[in-house]
Amino acid sequence: MRVLGAIDYAPGTTIVARIRHVSTMTFLDEEETQFQFTWRTIQTWHSHYKKHGATSLKGKCRSDKGRPRKVVPEEIATAIEQVLPYFHSTKSINMTAIYRKCIEQGLLRREQIAPNTFRRTVNQYELLKPESETNNKRRLAFAKAHANDMWQADTMVGPYVQSKKGKVQARLIAFIDDASRVCCHGEFFLSENTDSLIKALRSALYKRGVPDALYVDNGSIYTSKEITQICARLGCLLCHAPVRDGAAKGKVERFFRTVRMSFLTRNLDLSSVGKLNEAFTTWVENDYHGREHSVLKMKPIDRFGLDLRNVRFLPPNEVNDELFYVEESRKVLADNTFSLKAKRFEAPRDLRTRKIDVRFDRNNFSRVIVYYKGERMGEARTVDLEANDRPAKRKDIAQ
Repeated sequence: MRVLGAIDYAPGTTIVARIRHVSTMTFLDEEETQFQFTWRTIQTWHSHYKKHGATSLKGKCRSDKGRPRKVVPEEIATAIEQVLPYFHSTKSINMTAIYRKCIEQGLLRREQIAPNTFRRTVNQYELLKPESETNNKRRLAFAKAHANDMWQADTMVGPYVQSKKGKVQARLIAFIDDASRVCCHGEFFLSENTDSLIKALRSALYKRGVPDALYVDNGSIYTSKEITQICARLGCLLCHAPVRDGAAKGKVERFFRTVRMSFLTRNLDLSSVGKLNEAFTTWVENDYHGREHSVLKMKPIDRFGLDLRNVRFLPPNEVNDELFYVEESRKVLADNTFSLKAKRFEAPRDLRTRKIDVRFDRNNFSRVIVYYKGERMGEARTVDLEANDRPAKRKDIAQ
């Protein structure tokens, strides 16, 4: 503020001249230390002060300070759990050996996390300590009062299923309603990625309605941009459990235990993931939903039906499908066109020189929807240069 105040009293007819004069001055702090700043620094301070006030001059901490940027602790914990069976005892394990084993198995990559970062993250979150020795928080048993107040979601490692690439270990993505314990939707996938989660979430929303909150862990697919955007459009609060705190999502973890004990112990047809999902859907609807829950003292589907009047469903129409599209920002050019995935599109309305949001399907790039300031403008179309060519006037042709 002392430097900015000196600009008002500096000689010169323009602001640039006064700032350059201040850059030649020396300033003292409370400890009589001398400071001299370049004119570019002073100009930046002056611009921020004029736009945002004095508070903008205070330095802000990085939003990702103290956290890995390329891999989350949840992924590191999952990788460690998969390589621990290769070692005889966890007490005498060398952390460097665990890191190398994770790299060899392809669970982590060297460019994702360095050895020192791996060691620091493991020590910080106590990933090698048993659950009984970690500093667990005091927790209380809770339950939501109404259906769809909150869903809990997680992924479980399933059996090996035959596929085109051979036998692949399937992954079960499931959504459990906190109040009624209803399995809103559960589906096995050959790979755990964002597309699989979006497909499962879409089915759950159409089957059981829209929840007020979604409680998930810190896995990469649950913290992706696409899931955050979908929850924001639906008005659903996306909540993340603490790192390495599986008990926080106790209801979905208990459901997975029931799946392992009651469903996976059966003689299942594992010739394809479709056959496995057919058997799982039959088991959920007939056995799990049709059996009295030990805590609720009634069937989960009956408990869900008590709040059926307050459940908000999504009608199956084309506009609702756009809720699951990925969104990106684009700048419309002077000719009312914009580029997306190496293709040029024409805006449905006159939006020249304006910043818009475009939504499109990740897997089926056939429709591009344009939004401006949160309002749907319409569907963009591919630029047809020949169709946009203006026909010549008749008098020009005659000449």
